[in-house]
Amino acid sequence: MSHLLRAGVIGAGVFGGHHAGKYAGLVGVDLTAVLDPDAERAAALAARHGAESFTEAADFLAAVEVVSITSPADSHVHWALAALKAGKSVYVEKPLATDLAGADAIVAQAARRGLIVACGFLERAALRASGLTSVPERPLRLEAVRRGVASSRNLDVSVVLDLMIHDLDLALALAPGAPFAVEAEGCCVHNALTDEVQAEVTFDDGFTARFSASRVADAPERRLTVVYPSGEVTMDLLAGTLTAPASFALDARFGETAAGRDRLGASLEAFLAAVRGDGGPLADARDGVRALDLALAVEQALNA
Repeated sequence: MSHLLRAGVIGAGVFGGHHAGKYAGLVGVDLTAVLDPDAERAAALAARHGAESFTEAADFLAAVEVVSITSPADSHVHWALAALKAGKSVYVEKPLATDLAGADAIVAQAARRGLIVACGFLERAALRASGLTSVPERPLRLEAVRRGVASSRNLDVSVVLDLMIHDLDLALALAPGAPFAVEAEGCCVHNALTDEVQAEVTFDDGFTARFSASRVADAPERRLTVVYPSGEVTMDLLAGTLTAPASFALDARFGETAAGRDRLGASLEAFLAAVRGDGGPLADARDGVRALDLALAVEQALNA
């Protein structure tokens, strides 16, 4: 598939704006359509990029070949299944779904129709840019800190499904084992759903991972530390820098690479390449299911 792909975005909010802007600037794709139940919001985003706005799904899906789903989390399954049934490959912002039944339905529908589903774990672009996915040792321990300032967005899910799920996915991407036991504690600060969480996950091969996430912090912070037999790798995911043992062939300033600077762009480029039959997305639907399964286990531990 070498022609100009017609892309559409479902959801004209902040994330929809990011996706629309990336599609408008990428080679080999044309931002064709924006869908949102709010006609004014859809029209404003579409006009910004010379696209057409829609409020009806059937008309929107007829106008596109690939779809980004950036609507609220509890609508991801509805829109993903609608697009897949219409024969469109989809990029679904995280979380893939809010329950496993919905996530499994997306996987099954994509497999049935031979379509691509990418999940929006854009931090995988940082892992690839740094070279961390190629370290020839099994990790022993991981610690992740992800803090964001208060926002009115994504309050339909807890901080686990909003922020921590990025780091849960990174742990799953780096560790060969399977999660075995989960402990967690957290609290609500300003919102009805949990705003701050600390969790520890033990894997069946002895690997352990500790996670700290907040969406009501004073300042943003994103750090990842991975301990290997030969030493420790510490990444600042905001600054795009890392420290590591000299024996590891890693890029200490991965944030200056194209993928490190623009992780969403790199993630969307991989999705589009996969649609054309060239490789796979950075994270696919099954990755989305695994991360969701672990995130729901963290939430269950919070309520234990």
